[in-house]
Amino acid sequence: MSAPVSLRLLGIDPGLQTAGFGVVDVHGAQLDYVASGTIRTDVSQSLPARLKVLYEGVREVVARYQPDASVVEIVFVNNNPQATLLLGQARGCCVTALVSAGMPVHEYTALQLKKAVAGYGRAGKAEVQAMVMRLLKLPGLPGKDAADALGLAITHAHVGVAMDRLRQASLQPRAVMGGDPGAALAGRYRSGRSR
Repeated sequence: MSAPVSLRLLGIDPGLQTAGFGVVDVHGAQLDYVASGTIRTDVSQSLPARLKVLYEGVREVVARYQPDASVVEIVFVNNNPQATLLLGQARGCCVTALVSAGMPVHEYTALQLKKAVAGYGRAGKAEVQAMVMRLLKLPGLPGKDAADALGLAITHAHVGVAMDRLRQASLQPRAVMGGDPGAALAGRYRSGRSR
């Protein structure tokens, strides 16, 4: 009998032609594969029609697998501004679908994903696929888009919990010798950021 699910994560690798998804259950340090796949759009359709397919596909995955949180890859500008703009729209559509479904959305870069999954930031797609297969004890290599989505879920399972704890710890007032700990924090943040 398996332990109760602590957390179910949905990773989304956004793309206009193909968006990958991966669902992983987290039981402490143990990760269990639930599902993965892709949401494909027809390149002959208009951009709004393709975005609708992505939106509905993400909503369907959320409804079917009922994740507790989601993780989406952060997209950076590449050499082709038009492709970057289209990818940004696809990513925004995926994030909107997640948020409209009430999902918390966490974000990681491709570099962070590769470091967390393969051990270094310049890992290739094949290396990420192999490590995802190994970490989740899959019988075969997942597709590239699904592997990235599963990798995002793995990244959040490994890194996100620690980052959340650090974030919470940084929000806690610290004892200040001879004074009110809240006053020290209030004075430091009263006027916002400085150089």
